[in-house]
Amino acid sequence: MKPLRVFLAAWILAGLGAVIGSVLGNGAGKRGLFVGAIVGGVLGVTASVAAAARFQWLSGEDRRSGLVGGIIGFALAAPIAVANLRTPITPVLVCALAGVGVLLGAGIARGWRQHS
Repeated sequence: MKPLRVFLAAWILAGLGAVIGSVLGNGAGKRGLFVGAIVGGVLGVTASVAAAARFQWLSGEDRRSGLVGGIIGFALAAPIAVANLRTPITPVLVCALAGVGVLLGAGIARGWRQHS
């Protein structure tokens, strides 16, 4: 596994997905903006895990657990980002939780496999 690359890919693509999703959802009002951001962020995490597996930065065995961890990390990041929209740096930085989640998910699953 290449943890730095996996972390950065998840961070960047989750944040980019959230921004694109919120822009697209904005046409449906404030609720659409938030739903779009969440859907976009989850799609960004999914894309980052798929890319990491394709580039062999993340093993195929770690793919599912990394995806679950990344989505959980993004779910933790979303309310923090919403609460801090007035400061542009906080929503950007908090998307790093998606990258941490991918790494934790893959690491935890790897530990379970080794102990089985």
